[in-house]
Amino acid sequence: MVESSSGYKEYVAGLIAGVATVITGHPFDTVKVKLQKHNTEAHGITYKNGLHCTARILKTEGVKGLYRGATPSFVGMGFESSLLFGIYSQTKELLQGGVQSSRPQPLVIIPSAAFSGSIISFVLCPSELVKCRMQVQGTDSLVPKSGRYTGPLDCALKTIKNEGATAIFRGGTTTLLREAIGNAVFFSVYEHVRYYLHLQLKSTSSNHSNLIDMGIGIVSGGLSGIAFWSAVLPLDVAKTIIQTSPDKSSSRNPFQILNSIYRRAGLKGCYTGLGPTFFRAFPANATAIVTWELAMKLLGVRHD
Repeated sequence: MVESSSGYKEYVAGLIAGVATVITGHPFDTVKVKLQKHNTEAHGITYKNGLHCTARILKTEGVKGLYRGATPSFVGMGFESSLLFGIYSQTKELLQGGVQSSRPQPLVIIPSAAFSGSIISFVLCPSELVKCRMQVQGTDSLVPKSGRYTGPLDCALKTIKNEGATAIFRGGTTTLLREAIGNAVFFSVYEHVRYYLHLQLKSTSSNHSNLIDMGIGIVSGGLSGIAFWSAVLPLDVAKTIIQTSPDKSSSRNPFQILNSIYRRAGLKGCYTGLGPTFFRAFPANATAIVTWELAMKLLGVRHD
């Protein structure tokens, strides 16, 4: 847990963590989005599982197909991660009233995390809309070639031109719900797992090395990522459908969409993309936390 605020340093560390997360996790995200788009539609291509989808992408598009839509992801995730970690750290310190506590405080962690998650949703929504639309238009896409985007900027401009300026924020409410709830879960798990692992290691060994810190970061970050997606994957499924639907008049109510999926495919349908999401969640979030903590240390922000 951060002992004292260092202004811009939390934001810089968050930015570095965001870039590391995209490098590690984007291929898994591409597979997840394709599964959510195609496997929840009444008609069209259906992948057997995440491995089948990955194999199809590699066969038809190569490795670059797995990084389709990565540019808006780098920009969005870098900025989003910077804001998330920075706002979370500073809001938590504000709510603590300058009094530092080594034990995690849920009444401080949950509102700080939900608030920072709500703020970043305004950055994430447009970047994820562009990312998702780019990801679903691969060679397996039902989108005709004439209607495909040449790049992220082309996608953003055509979306605004064809659907209006507010279209870039399609799925905004669902994104806000996902980020507020998800990050409250994420940081609660992170703070508690980190605290108890440190407590356990302090009682068994007086030797505290950077390697141990990294190990704790991997475990706490990975478990936090899995907890995040376990809590909000259905909302993410709804968000993908809302953002990639070609029909301007289609529903933007996530609960209505999930109800429709549930009636057609049961609970399994609401958790479409669970496999690649979990495979991505552990390494990507472990990378984010380890990178963030290391960057904070290098920038001179102390952890207890």
